[in-house]
Amino acid sequence: MSWGRVNNVIKNVENTYLKIENLWKYFGKFLALEDISLEIGEGELVCFLGPSGCGKTTLLRAIAGLDLQSSGTILQDGNEVSNLPPSARDFGIVFQSYALFPNLSIEKNIAYGLENTGRSKGEISARVAELLALVGLPDQGKKYPAQLSGGQQQRIALARAIATNPGLLLLDEPLSALDAKVRVHLRHEIKELQRKLDVTTVMVTHDQEEALAMADRIVVMNHGVIEQVGTPTQIYREPSSLFVADFIGEMNQIPTRAGSKNQVRLGGGLMECAPHQFNEGDEIIAAIRPNDIIPHGDSAHSLGQDDVVETESNAIEVLVGEMEFLGSFWRCRLKHEILGDADLIADFSINAVRRLELSEGANMLIELPASRLMAFARPEQNT
Repeated sequence: MSWGRVNNVIKNVENTYLKIENLWKYFGKFLALEDISLEIGEGELVCFLGPSGCGKTTLLRAIAGLDLQSSGTILQDGNEVSNLPPSARDFGIVFQSYALFPNLSIEKNIAYGLENTGRSKGEISARVAELLALVGLPDQGKKYPAQLSGGQQQRIALARAIATNPGLLLLDEPLSALDAKVRVHLRHEIKELQRKLDVTTVMVTHDQEEALAMADRIVVMNHGVIEQVGTPTQIYREPSSLFVADFIGEMNQIPTRAGSKNQVRLGGGLMECAPHQFNEGDEIIAAIRPNDIIPHGDSAHSLGQDDVVETESNAIEVLVGEMEFLGSFWRCRLKHEILGDADLIADFSINAVRRLELSEGANMLIELPASRLMAFARPEQNT
């Protein structure tokens, strides 16, 4: 299976390794997971992403057998494991807290899962040395967990998880306890190691950037259901709901009404947008990401009564409000009467700001590209 060659679907994954069907989970009367169905391909790295309480960790624990589902089935490599205890399932797991034994050396921590596999002491020692080299810590075996940094401890936890060559690797927010620089570095190392081992991996995270950077596919969850499954590019560029659009990255939201199947009404005119399924006049949210707004500089002419150009260029004249320098780009708050008291947030490159000589208080033209202007149901219509 080639990396990243996956479809934006929940089923029909090529070379399915893990299959979840109609899975429900109750804690008393609380519904934690509602009718989850999902297929994960062999060798794939899939991230469960969502806010706290969305059910992502509950789903991971059901896969591991740590919290059995209330109903539904789980198949791993064609074998049903739905009701098997964790010890009878073929997986390795890395927890957020590392869960290393503080009184054991690093070598013994890694060897812990190997001691009941029937291997000789020599074989175990060789495997431990191999794993230490694999995670880049070949000389740390005699130390104890407290003598290692957080990033090093997480590598050891990963080495222990893969020691028995499991068919499935489960990662429960493995990087959340680390500082930002170490987290960025280690997520690259984990992805490279996963590809080298070609082990099917499921990772839980609430960090959007982490999921976008690491995953072959992302499963976005909310209130115990799957909102969308897709590649990072699909999730970011083609969100299926306002929740996904707003949760993944920044998103401007403008309450308005639908026009035709590829138009939204803004101000007194219509703008071209990505195709939608709403009826003309339906109350909707028009949404566009800050980095998709195109700057065109000063207005050279009046744009009409409502300052909306009814052309494919989707151009409007705005007033530049506050400008915030964020290193690689400027975040600008743009004002227009169609927005009321709200601002349109736009991210412009340093070169664009310099070239157009943008400054606070200036008028300028911007373009809202039709392919990037999306229409979603208003939140109250989803409840």
